Amino acid sequence: MTENTAGEPRGDVYDWYRRGVELLEAGDSAAAAQVLGHAQNAEPASKSIREALARALFNSRQYADSAATFEGLVEENPSDDYAHFGLGLALSRMGRHDAAAPHLAMAAAMRPTSDHYTGALRQVRATLKAREDMQ
Repeated sequence: MTENTAGEPRGDVYDWYRRGVELLEAGDSAAAAQVLGHAQNAEPASKSIREALARALFNSRQYADSAATFEGLVEENPSDDYAHFGLGLALSRMGRHDAAAPHLAMAAAMRPTSDHYTGALRQVRATLKAREDMQ
């Protein structure tokens, strides 16, 4: 994607969002995060842009930024199970398992049929138990 003179990708915000999601789905998470960052700066209230950005940040191992973005989504809508799940995963990857567990538990409670949610919760709880047993 070429950039215009202001350093922004060509097109409008929707084009940036679509391109960012395409990059994310193609596995180029770092490039997706860049494009989606431009989209978020232009439309900071867009939930879909922020969620895609949080995913791109997570997949490019920018866990603190991903957690901050997911946290904003949770604060805005506490019943967003995916935002709780993403926040819990990002916190877990940062080694903050105590902080991750409640968010993963909330996501699993809201969507108990999700193997991803319940599996992540089991893993974090097992890590916490193993650490407790070592002390």
